[in-house]
Amino acid sequence: MSSTVKQAVSELSVAVPWGQIRGKVCGPDRGHPVLCLHGWADNCGSFNALIPLLPTECRYVAVDMPGHGLSSHRPPGVFYSFPAYVADVRRVVDDLGWTKFSIIGHSMGSNIAAMFSALFPEMVDGLVLLDFPGFYPTVTSDVPKIMKQGIEEMLQFEKRKKDEQRVYTYEKAAERLSTANPTLTEASVRTLLERGLTQTEGGFVFSRDLRVNFKNIVRITQEQSLEMQSKIQAAVLVVLADKGIIGTLSNSNEQELITQLLQDYRGRNHSVVTVPGDHHVHLNNPEAVAPLISDFLQTKVLSQQLTA
Repeated sequence: MSSTVKQAVSELSVAVPWGQIRGKVCGPDRGHPVLCLHGWADNCGSFNALIPLLPTECRYVAVDMPGHGLSSHRPPGVFYSFPAYVADVRRVVDDLGWTKFSIIGHSMGSNIAAMFSALFPEMVDGLVLLDFPGFYPTVTSDVPKIMKQGIEEMLQFEKRKKDEQRVYTYEKAAERLSTANPTLTEASVRTLLERGLTQTEGGFVFSRDLRVNFKNIVRITQEQSLEMQSKIQAAVLVVLADKGIIGTLSNSNEQELITQLLQDYRGRNHSVVTVPGDHHVHLNNPEAVAPLISDFLQTKVLSQQLTA
């Protein structure tokens, strides 16, 4: 199975008003479309190990979200936000000519995937959320503080003189990524660096936009999250890691909000499962999640097409 999928890998480039969105495509031309959206500060290489283990009758497109991997950075002065990323997804699928497709999203990508599925419910037939339940509600009283912080971070960044990007040896870049993400295996670090580094004079620079580190100034509350979640028409599979991101949330209020979102999925007969692993389990140990995703795609998406 894996060799079949690996043989058909090609590079994707979609023109957008400020440059291009890049990605990777594999699977048969007429295969069922599946869009793969990576997590914050990652890139589409996040799915390199998982896709070869998934159903071969699907066509997988994994994209580098703007500001990540090989995709263009947003123009100067423009904030990164989830609604903007949702618009990017619409640009990509419109370019591909997709009108009905499935989405696999990890972490930040799960937030984008869930929001897209809520805003364009008729376009999504299956939704897989990896180690995050999609929406990330903000405690209402925290919204002003977080919005202000994000704005101030951007303004301070713009006032600074253009710093020369720090140049690393490959080994030092790998060390830095590993320190920032201590759960990543050595192989996973190398995979993410394939699109996460750009070669320059004297070494390598990280390709992602520094502005993706700033606080997202577009926040949604629990009430808004639940309202959006209710708009999703697709079948949903949430795969959490037992040592994943939810356990690292220090704010007990945030944990309670996430628990409510998960209960809402269960109440709508969606699947919420937990596997052994960490936040990047789909990259570090794809065998732990691939059977669940494959079964979901086969039973909730592909088989439905045959009976439609």
